[in-house]
Amino acid sequence: MNKGVIAAAVVAALAAGGGYWAGQKNSSLPHAEGPASMTADAGKKERKVLFYRNPMGLPDTSPTPKKDPMGMDYIPVYEGEQDDEPASANQIKISTEKIQKLGVRTEAATLRNLDKVIRAAGRIEPDERRTYAISPKFEGYVERLHVNVTGQPVGKGQPLFEVYSPELVSAQREYAIAAQGVESLKGADGSTQDGMRQLADSSLARLRNWDISEEQVKSLAKSGETRRTLTFRSPVNGIVTEKKAVQGMRFMPGEALYQVTDLSSVWAVADVFEQDIAWVKPGAKAKVKINAYPDKSFEGTISYVYPTLKAETRTIPVRIDLPNPNNQLKPGMFAQLELPTAAKGAVVTVPNSAVIDSGTRQIVLVQAREGRFEPRDVKLGARSDERIEVLDGVREGEQVVVAANFLIDAESNLKAAVGSFGHSSHGGAAAPEKPAATKVGHQAEGKVEEVDTKAGTVSVTHGPVASLKWPGMTMEFKAANEAILKQLKPGAAIDFEFVERGQGEWVITSVKLASQPAGKANPHAGH
Repeated sequence: MNKGVIAAAVVAALAAGGGYWAGQKNSSLPHAEGPASMTADAGKKERKVLFYRNPMGLPDTSPTPKKDPMGMDYIPVYEGEQDDEPASANQIKISTEKIQKLGVRTEAATLRNLDKVIRAAGRIEPDERRTYAISPKFEGYVERLHVNVTGQPVGKGQPLFEVYSPELVSAQREYAIAAQGVESLKGADGSTQDGMRQLADSSLARLRNWDISEEQVKSLAKSGETRRTLTFRSPVNGIVTEKKAVQGMRFMPGEALYQVTDLSSVWAVADVFEQDIAWVKPGAKAKVKINAYPDKSFEGTISYVYPTLKAETRTIPVRIDLPNPNNQLKPGMFAQLELPTAAKGAVVTVPNSAVIDSGTRQIVLVQAREGRFEPRDVKLGARSDERIEVLDGVREGEQVVVAANFLIDAESNLKAAVGSFGHSSHGGAAAPEKPAATKVGHQAEGKVEEVDTKAGTVSVTHGPVASLKWPGMTMEFKAANEAILKQLKPGAAIDFEFVERGQGEWVITSVKLASQPAGKANPHAGH
C-alpha cells in the first residue's frame, strides 16, 4: 500500500513538471515562431494552380476544375509539382511500383565500334584449280591398270594405266621411218633432206599432241622400235577421285578415264545470309571449325564472293582457301565458319533488345525522366552480335529501355501513344480517346495446373478467350515477373491478363485469384 502511494506521488510530480515545461515552451512560441507559422500558412494558401490533371492518369489536362466521365474530380497540380503532371500525348507514364514489377531496365546509348563476327555454315570442297582429268586423245583399249582403286593416293609421275591403240602404233612407225630417212639422206641435196626432215617433225608433233612423254619419244627416236602400249602417268601428287577405266575396255578420244585431285589445299564454301554480305571482303581472314576436330581451328583467306544469290535460302556463297597439308580436311565435310569484320568507326549504338521491330517501323523507348517513356521511330544501321547502330532517333547518353519494353507496350497501350505523335495538347482539355480500340492484352479465366519456377512458366487450363476467338484449352504461359509467379499455386482458380511477346510466346502480365470477391476490387483498376 505504501509503495502504491509513493508511485502515484512520483507520477503526479512528473506530470506537473512536464506541464510547467510545456507551458513555458508554449508561452514563448507566439513571440518566436508565430509569425513564421503564419507566413507558411499564407504561402500554402497562395500556391499557384498550374492546371488540373485527369485522376486516372490519362493524357488529359484542364485549366479549370472539372470531372471525368466517371464523376471523379480532376486533381490540381501546383507550381513546383510539375513532376506529378500527366505524360504528354507522345509519352508513356508508368508508376514506380509498376516499373519494378515489370522488371524494366534501361541503358544509355553509347558510342562504340561495332566489331561483328559473321557465322555461317559451309562445306569442304576440292579446289577446282587442282583437279586433273586423264583423257587419251586417240581411240584404243585399256591394256593394264596400275592404279585400280578410287581414293588411292598417287605421286606425280606414277603410272596409272597402259593403253593399246593401232593408231598409236602406226604413228610411232611413221616417225621411226621418217627419222631413219633423215639419217640416210644426209648426203642428198638440201631440198630432199628438208622434205624428209619435215615429214619426221610432223610425225613427232603428232605423237606429242597425243601426250606421248618426251622420254618415250627419245627412246623411239634412238632405237627406232615401236612400242605396243603407252603408259599414262599422274600429273600431280593427289588422290584418285574418279576411275572409269576397266581393264580391257575400249575408249574413245576425249573420254575421261581417271581424275586426280590435289588436296594439299581445299575450299570451304560458306553460305552467308544476304543482310551480312556487305561485311564480307575478299582477302580477310576466316576461322573454320570441323565437327571431326572439335579441338582444332583452321585458318584461311576469303578468296572470292560469288556474284549470285540462292533465292531458296537468301544466301550468297563465299569461298575460303584453306591449306590442308595433312589431308585432315575431307571434301564433303560440314564446317562452321567465323568471318570477322572490321568496324567503320565509333557510332551511336543501343542493345539489340532495345528495338521493337514491327516489320514496317522500328521503335525505341527512351526514358524522358523517372516513370516517363517516349517511343521514338529510329533509323537503324549495322548490327553486331549484341548491339545495333542507330543512325537517327536517339542521341548518345540517352537512356533507352532494354528489358520489359514489350510489357510496357502491353501495360500502357504503346500503339495509342505512337499513333498520337504530333497531336499532344498543351494544357487544353481534350476528350479521352477510346482506349479499348488499342487494347493489346487478353483476359481469361482458368485453373493453374503446374508451376515451373526455374523456367518461369505456368500451365493453365483456361476457358474461351473472346478477343482471340480461342476455345478452352490447356497451354503454357510465361510469367512477366517473379511476383506473379509466387501468386500461382497448382489448383488455384485465377482471372488473368496475358499478351503475345513473340511468335507463339504468351506472357501473363497480371493475375487475380478468382476467390477474391469482385465487389471489393477497385472499380477504377482497369484504368
